[in-house]
Amino acid sequence: MEVHAASVRELREKTGAGIMDCKKALAESGGDLEKAVDYLRRKGLAAAAKKMGRVAAEGLVGAYIHAGGKIGVLVELNCETDFVARTAEFQALLKDIAMQIAATNPRYIRPQDVPPEELEREREIYRRQAADSGKPEKVIDKIVEGKMERFYSEFCLLEQAFIKDPDRKVGDLMKDTVAKLQENIQVRRFARYHLGEGVERG
Repeated sequence: MEVHAASVRELREKTGAGIMDCKKALAESGGDLEKAVDYLRRKGLAAAAKKMGRVAAEGLVGAYIHAGGKIGVLVELNCETDFVARTAEFQALLKDIAMQIAATNPRYIRPQDVPPEELEREREIYRRQAADSGKPEKVIDKIVEGKMERFYSEFCLLEQAFIKDPDRKVGDLMKDTVAKLQENIQVRRFARYHLGEGVERG
């Protein structure tokens, strides 16, 4: 059966489960939202959102070197216990996130991390672009919000399309791992180094 985007969005808001899990749950339950919630709860996926509010102070710092030593990434990925930090799933997630950062060079972890003045500057640029192209006033706000979504998907790590599976966001990958390991997992910070970046070449 066809699964509507609005239903997927509503189910995600209710459960915090990933997009693909929500689509599957709705397909399995014939589009019935409550049955889809039950399906996700049985799979342990609906609990992921609640777990993501718990304190995560354990974890690992991972490193990834790419392009023959030209790009290097350090990432701190936190979880609740040292036991989970040692699991293959957690370490695979850490490596995937480091590879993602190497490939896409995000500026921030999540949309909330973008400074308000930068958001306002971006919105103003998009608003002027739309106005200058002759778009009517009533649709400009919608155009601006659409462009802001694209901004987040380019520069915020958790909103980016996952390089190994572009149909999913990095945030969905995180939620799936939270559901599997039954602990809160958070990207705390990262640094990306590109050889020679910022060096004035004479």
